[in-house]
Amino acid sequence: MAYAMTKSALDVFTRDLSKVLGPRGITVNSVAPGIIDTDVNADWLRADDAAWAGAAALSALGRVGTPADVADVVAFLVSDDGRWVTGAWLDATGGSLT
Repeated sequence: MAYAMTKSALDVFTRDLSKVLGPRGITVNSVAPGIIDTDVNADWLRADDAAWAGAAALSALGRVGTPADVADVVAFLVSDDGRWVTGAWLDATGGSLT
């Protein structure tokens, strides 16, 4: 429950901070990465084939995310192409079903 509360708080904080910093030309967004193959998740994600398959099955794209998947979303947000996106929560979960 505490985890869900902090995520909700972050979403509101993102929207409110975007309004505060917008007049300075600063965009503020948050990115939800989902299950990503990183060292933080290695203990359980790489424990066995079933863990990996279970994590992949949670994604609509049928695979576990990579750091590059999330980095590309962030790169878009900080590029000129993302200049009109602010106050947003971006789902970078690969369509996670949970």
